[in-house]
Amino acid sequence: MFPTPAPQLNIDAVEVARIMAPLTDSPKGAALRPLPYIIFSSRWLQLPLYLGLIVAQCVYVFLFLKELWHLVAHATGFTEQQIMLVVLGLIDVVMISNLLVMVIVGGYETFVSRLRLEGHPDQPEWLSHVNAGVLKVKLAMAIIGISSIHLLRTFIEASRIGTEKAVITSEAVMWQTIIHTIFILSAIGIAYVDRLTQAKN
Repeated sequence: MFPTPAPQLNIDAVEVARIMAPLTDSPKGAALRPLPYIIFSSRWLQLPLYLGLIVAQCVYVFLFLKELWHLVAHATGFTEQQIMLVVLGLIDVVMISNLLVMVIVGGYETFVSRLRLEGHPDQPEWLSHVNAGVLKVKLAMAIIGISSIHLLRTFIEASRIGTEKAVITSEAVMWQTIIHTIFILSAIGIAYVDRLTQAKN
């Protein structure tokens, strides 16, 4: 006796495509509808803003070099206090430049598009886990650092209060101290809220 042949299934191509569709289609590859696509693509409107910050970074580089040349050219004629004030000004420029880098790189990575720096030897350590909350905390800390430099310069200048060479007043010192304290309290509040948000997630 010959073996009974296996029954053949008559399934047309349309039915096969319908059955296999859930296995092959991926939500990641699904095309967006026109309105969501326009809304999502609007993030690229921020690109000129970040390019503008890069131009501002170049301006700060020029300002740093100008102040550095001023320090070197008058190093023999400056007093120790004058040199300290110029150096603090240079540090202030560097810290503002660091703030710009964080805003440009972190903001672009968070709100515009991925930079795809995974595995790159120069990838910033903080960029691997950056998000809107982390970026806000780091920006707040950078602002506190900049404010600290300005406050230190004010305290150095405060020794001249009451003399003809005074460039600030005691009231200005008080207000700068109050503003700096508000910056610190704001940073603590931002960090606390971010920590609570991460704990809930």
